[in-house]
Amino acid sequence: MATVKKESAKPMEKGAWTAEEDRKLAEVIEIHGAKRWRTIASRADLNRCGKSCRLRWLNYLRPNIKRGNISDQEEDLILRLHKLLGNRWSLIAGRLPGRTDNEIKNYWNSHLSKKINKKGKQIEDSNREGQKVEKKTTEFSSELKEDNSPRNGSEEGSNVNFNVDDFFDFSDEDPSNLEWMSRFLEMDEA
Repeated sequence: MATVKKESAKPMEKGAWTAEEDRKLAEVIEIHGAKRWRTIASRADLNRCGKSCRLRWLNYLRPNIKRGNISDQEEDLILRLHKLLGNRWSLIAGRLPGRTDNEIKNYWNSHLSKKINKKGKQIEDSNREGQKVEKKTTEFSSELKEDNSPRNGSEEGSNVNFNVDDFFDFSDEDPSNLEWMSRFLEMDEA
């Protein structure tokens, strides 16, 4: 019995995309549209899988993608939306025109979560200091009560508790600043 040799398929490309591959992908998408990614990969004569082509297009090559630093306003919106939605990156990115869910997630994990943790640690440290001061103040205060001589602020401690929910509590904000929230909720209902 003779064995039949199958032609081995060329292994899929891995690693960085070249400018030529990007150009080919963009041309095929311009002609056929951004759908049926496996077909697009073969029509573009790319040795990439459909998923790789889809991710390259969505995260890097789309013409409306905004690249570069995230502004303070965008950062504030990310914080607010994360408080509201949690780690639902695609919903958050949908409210930031030109930003991808992957970019938002990476920015959160590399910058914002660390910034929040650092701020919480600073507040925690000041809380510990406040507790030490409060203990000393309480001791000093009891000595003063015996003496009946009043001291300014000796009864007050600087005890500060940090709660992430309080940190991102926007209930005291001017309603005109929360206009984005009503638009956001209207978009979800539609």
